[in-house]
Amino acid sequence: MKQKIQIVLVIAIAVAALRAGWIFYQRYEANQQEQAKKATGSAPPLNPDYYVTPKKLHAYDLKSARELAKQPVWVKEGDRYAYYPYNPASHRASLSHEAGFLLPLQRLQIKDVVLAPSTGAPGQKQVLAVFQQQGKDFAFPIGSESAGDYRVYADEVVFIEDPKELYKHWPSDVWDSIDKHEVKPGMNEIQATFAIGMGVPEGTGLSNPRIVNFPNNGHPMRVTFTNGKATDIQPTS
Repeated sequence: MKQKIQIVLVIAIAVAALRAGWIFYQRYEANQQEQAKKATGSAPPLNPDYYVTPKKLHAYDLKSARELAKQPVWVKEGDRYAYYPYNPASHRASLSHEAGFLLPLQRLQIKDVVLAPSTGAPGQKQVLAVFQQQGKDFAFPIGSESAGDYRVYADEVVFIEDPKELYKHWPSDVWDSIDKHEVKPGMNEIQATFAIGMGVPEGTGLSNPRIVNFPNNGHPMRVTFTNGKATDIQPTS
């Protein structure tokens, strides 16, 4: 009797193992079919913006930062970076007096990159990119230097490639709106930033819809992005 019970238990365990194996196999097959379905194109395509990789300068000192002067540059985020009057004779900028803010995708030809004393920071100097506008000289910070140690963040401030080439997959009507500094329904947040400058999300910025406030060079806008696209655009005071 004991031996028969043992045989029955062994058979029951074997049947249970086979059943469990079959269930796992069915789940595996279903998962493989789902992956194959995605691979055949039924899944939504990835946003081509994800594949854009702008060239970077990777400047690490004054000499390497001066490579900026070898080609035009374009401002990444308007209304974020201030520029200041610059005196080429004294190689100094009036860093306590803002002349304005760089505009969205403003094209600049850098004349030189210089070191200038920092305001209120003894022993530290600013790395400044010098440019001309309406016949006057100005400069904006792209880094700092202290005791021979440099921190250059030019790659955060400007593109060294034409954004229209980087994002040439965007439709012409989107670029027309960007050139006019207008946000239109259907534009994504990168396109809106290129059009009217930096934006500040409300709350955590992780919600959907996502609400972003844009200073817009003194003409503030409140834009709601639903599933990544502008769905409501309102001027604010």
